Amino acid sequence: MNLAPWIARRYFFSRKKRSFISWLSILSMLGVGVGTMALVVVLSVFNGMEELNREIFKTFEADLTVSPKLGKRFAAPAALLDKVQAVAGVQAITRVAQDNALARYADGQTVVRLKGVDDNYLNQTALDSALLEGRLLLRQDGVNYAIVADGVRADLSISPADILTPLDILYPQNGKTLNALNPDIFNEQRLTVAGIFFIESRYDNYVLAPLAVARNLFDYKPDEVTTLEIQLKPGANENQVKRALQTVVGEQLLVQNRDDLNLDLYRAIRVEKLFVAVTLALIILVASINIFFSLSMLVIEKKSDIQIMYALGATSNLIRNIFLTEGAIIALSGAFAGLILGIGLCLAQQTYGFVSMGMTSSIIDAYPVRLELNDIVLTGALVILLTVLTSWFPAQRAAAQGTGK
Repeated sequence: MNLAPWIARRYFFSRKKRSFISWLSILSMLGVGVGTMALVVVLSVFNGMEELNREIFKTFEADLTVSPKLGKRFAAPAALLDKVQAVAGVQAITRVAQDNALARYADGQTVVRLKGVDDNYLNQTALDSALLEGRLLLRQDGVNYAIVADGVRADLSISPADILTPLDILYPQNGKTLNALNPDIFNEQRLTVAGIFFIESRYDNYVLAPLAVARNLFDYKPDEVTTLEIQLKPGANENQVKRALQTVVGEQLLVQNRDDLNLDLYRAIRVEKLFVAVTLALIILVASINIFFSLSMLVIEKKSDIQIMYALGATSNLIRNIFLTEGAIIALSGAFAGLILGIGLCLAQQTYGFVSMGMTSSIIDAYPVRLELNDIVLTGALVILLTVLTSWFPAQRAAAQGTGK
């Protein structure tokens, strides 16, 4: 029979009356449980937000993007495109020319991000899931169309149903001094609005147009592009394809995946996640300090029991283990309950989405959550560490009582 756990359980469960020490132990257990539950839920929410951003970027951005290390444009001749297409894992290449431009519609005007794309662009993205109104169309019967973001629609009061009012895009001509009184210094392209899309606010100033329109507007040469957007075949290893493409395109160009393009956002999410986790860990530490006080008072209350056990031949290790086990029962009971409640809340949110984002413009209704085993293991390890640290000194004091130290 393992004596130390048996005595510790007797101390915790078999008290004849609820003393202040008992209530302090229960309070410590509740504090650890609430802190553990909150830590699991908050970490899962941050995981969900990170995953949500990846899904959002997948709607508008390619798997891999080739861009120049210096400048805004580079030459992409047919020979380079053939080499890129020949890389194992590459499914499709979309040539892109994009820059800021001025958009005019009826009596309104605003600065937009014009993105000229190949005809295959709409087949390579999931933009249809973000379509709010109209249709996804860039060219038909010799007519050039535009697909505009909801923010541009709001700024210019655009209606896709109004096919008589064009969307004019203006861009300064290269080598000419900007002069608002001289309209001839602007290149101009006229488009018909075909559809409205919404992904999230960072894309709210985009206008999609045919590649030829953007090249003419920006004075690009026939083989010049801003970027090459590359879609991978299903099951392709992104990192392997990225390394292979970097070798093919050379040192003057840079191959990036979606995480590389949005590195600052992911870094901000992870830093915020770290600070929130540290804050909640301090809350668990405060609850663990209550365990220290409750065990210290229990050592005083059980002083006569300790002396009797020493008289019966108990060792200092046995006495120390009794109170360490007592602390573990308090902390691990709370931690286990907190983990179960935290996991249950996350699973319920994933299934039912009962906590709303509270934003009418959000593409999802409820807060995203994603449970990760690493977070659960680290939370449990944190509770165990804090329990050992806060229980050690009262247990050591109890062990020293019979030795006269």
